Amino acid sequence: MLVVGGLMAVRQVRAHRASGGPQSGAHNEVHHGRHTLDDPIITFSPAFACQCPRALSVLITATLVGLLTGFLGVGGGFLVVPALLLAPALPMEYAAGTSLVVITLTSAAALAVRTGVGVAPDWALVLVLTAASAVAGFLGAKLADRIDTNRLSAAFTVLVLGVAIYTAARALPALT
Repeated sequence: MLVVGGLMAVRQVRAHRASGGPQSGAHNEVHHGRHTLDDPIITFSPAFACQCPRALSVLITATLVGLLTGFLGVGGGFLVVPALLLAPALPMEYAAGTSLVVITLTSAAALAVRTGVGVAPDWALVLVLTAASAVAGFLGAKLADRIDTNRLSAAFTVLVLGVAIYTAARALPALT
């Protein structure tokens, strides 16, 4: 998390310096040779074309996030959002929305795998958490509409760095 938070901070500082101030809200413009959101990574028609370094970056990042999430059982949002901000360079609002879809699919798959095997889930708790998540998601979306994306990205970077520092401070004494 320290590395990812650091990379996010460096990326924001570079973007701030390159634009001479806060980044513009345009997300589909090409900045310094970067690809836009609408640029496909792989196409088959009319001819096969592959932005293979970009595709490889997404594949490696997705694999690492999946391994870390599954192996360590860490929260997906703290890995998925930074990964989406860094690897395919998605804007914050797309990364957050995509992360929610990924977490929903992962949670649904985990629930399906565990259903009927061993201990049954506490369905009342599942329903309460689902309802609370839906309400919080709705309220968060309303709040995000009112907050500048650059500030939201900066706040998320600070949060990732803060959690990373806290986690490292708690884990380092156990290593000695």
